Amino acid sequence: MKLNLANMLTLFRIAAIPVVVICFYSSIPYARPIAAVIFGIAAVTDLIDGWVARRFNQTSRFGEFLDPVADKLMVSILLVMLVQAESSWFEDIIAMFIIGREITVSALREWMATIGERANVRVSMAGKIKTTLQMFGIGFMVYKNALFGIPIYTVGFILLLLAAIMTLWSMMIYLRAAWPFIINDQEASS
Repeated sequence: MKLNLANMLTLFRIAAIPVVVICFYSSIPYARPIAAVIFGIAAVTDLIDGWVARRFNQTSRFGEFLDPVADKLMVSILLVMLVQAESSWFEDIIAMFIIGREITVSALREWMATIGERANVRVSMAGKIKTTLQMFGIGFMVYKNALFGIPIYTVGFILLLLAAIMTLWSMMIYLRAAWPFIINDQEASS
């Protein structure tokens, strides 16, 4: 397998996760803001790797597999860290919705691929909005410290709450698209 720039950017996103975790829990000054900046750089590579893949014809099956894995690893691990560090029942519920949705939609896409209908559950605009809100929300919550008098953690929490709403909305879009195939499968197996 030959690695191209798009796949290397995706691998960078995965490699950044332990660095963010170490910084997040570090006792060095400004550890959380440093972790947030590294997370932010990694999150931006999600936009860049897709553009590079399309622009320079670097799309590959490996990249199609790896890109969503990198996103889901990064989001899930950071949500678990935030829940552990700043836990309240509301943050826990949001994390459960987001992680549960990621598992559900990934399984749905995998099943749809096995029946040759993956194109019916490709990424929607709602999914892209959800991802953007999620990345900013998580990044701000990781940063935590107020910046120029702005309560960054609170802003991040609001963005993550909006992301949770979009999470449920986008999951419903995917389930609605897959529903005829689910019903047909159930009727065929009866």
